Amino acid sequence: MDNRPNHSGISSTEFTILVALLMSIVAISIDALLPALGIIGSELGAVTANQPQLLISTLFLGMAIGQLICGPLSDALGRRPILFAGFALYIFGTLLCHQADSLEALMIGRFIQGLGVAGPYISAISLVRDLYHGAQMARVMSLVMMIFVLVPAIAPSLGQAIMFFADWRGIFEMYLAYAAILILWICFRLQETLPKDNRIPFTRKGFLDGFKEVITHRITASYTICMGLFFGSFIGYLNSSQQIFQVQFETGNLFSVYFGLLALVLGFASLINSRIVERYGAKTIAFRAISTVVITSAAFLCLHAFITINLWMFLIYAAVLFFCFGLLFGNVNAIAMEPMGHVAGIASAVIGSVSSVMSMAIGTFIGQMYNTTLIPMSTGFMTMGALALIIIYWAEKGRLE
Repeated sequence: MDNRPNHSGISSTEFTILVALLMSIVAISIDALLPALGIIGSELGAVTANQPQLLISTLFLGMAIGQLICGPLSDALGRRPILFAGFALYIFGTLLCHQADSLEALMIGRFIQGLGVAGPYISAISLVRDLYHGAQMARVMSLVMMIFVLVPAIAPSLGQAIMFFADWRGIFEMYLAYAAILILWICFRLQETLPKDNRIPFTRKGFLDGFKEVITHRITASYTICMGLFFGSFIGYLNSSQQIFQVQFETGNLFSVYFGLLALVLGFASLINSRIVERYGAKTIAFRAISTVVITSAAFLCLHAFITINLWMFLIYAAVLFFCFGLLFGNVNAIAMEPMGHVAGIASAVIGSVSSVMSMAIGTFIGQMYNTTLIPMSTGFMTMGALALIIIYWAEKGRLE
């Protein structure tokens, strides 16, 4: 990698690592807490076993709203102000979570955390867009994603390790330390990457026009809905993953190991996708990946009628799903964004927010249906995938490139 300083004031290597860590604040804020959900529920008096899942959903809800705010403001004010404002909100929310004495108070803190993480997440993508274009941008984003996919693999283990020495509140102390390191890094090393001449003033009309264009464009709107559908089924898995592994399959502390291995499958698929997408096309790959999710989920559901599902069977099924999702996430977002280059900042915020609100609602519903079997989760994957296929077929008028 080129180590010469770019317009950010730091080398490409340092810039890539920083961007990856900024994006990773979302993953670590979700995945590191997963091993503690059961304990939090017991300590704070959860009414049902599924109630602690809402600690995941409320963060996604805050992030969905935050993206709508941070996207346009980042283009209008610059990247550094939004980064600092986002981290300030994140730290405030984390402190509320640390001091929470009820699940309701903890959910409020998680919602504010979600509002905060939108700043670093949106700004990270914008930083790359400010400094790189074309093949260079693709190369930097590939390197960013290589680092980024490691975080979901190690975050549950990190949360589990903290709980060996402290209670669940120690995880929020780790979040504070993570945020503090990134704030200091940005403060002393990262320069503003968006010149004043290139900033786009935020206006109500401009935002509404951009919003209208996104939701009325056949391809962009369709793929945004699809993203919400299949990411919703994925959040349904995230919400119930602790119960599936630790309660249903009694894996104990090995939960973080199994979760991490599946995350690596997703990362491996993302790497493969970067090698084959130009040859086969994003639309073809996405359609076939969703089809595989639907067919595999239908077959897995049928198995429940004949045999008792064991851990190794679930891991095989989940590995197929994660591989497919590794092929889906980047491709579907790129297809949705492709016609929106002239309003990229607002479009990115709207696409991210709309799909996140959808996925949060769907994922919460699927998670709350968990009944100590895998039927709700696999039904969610099959149903949401089938709806996505119908919408894609309609959007493409039956023709896929």
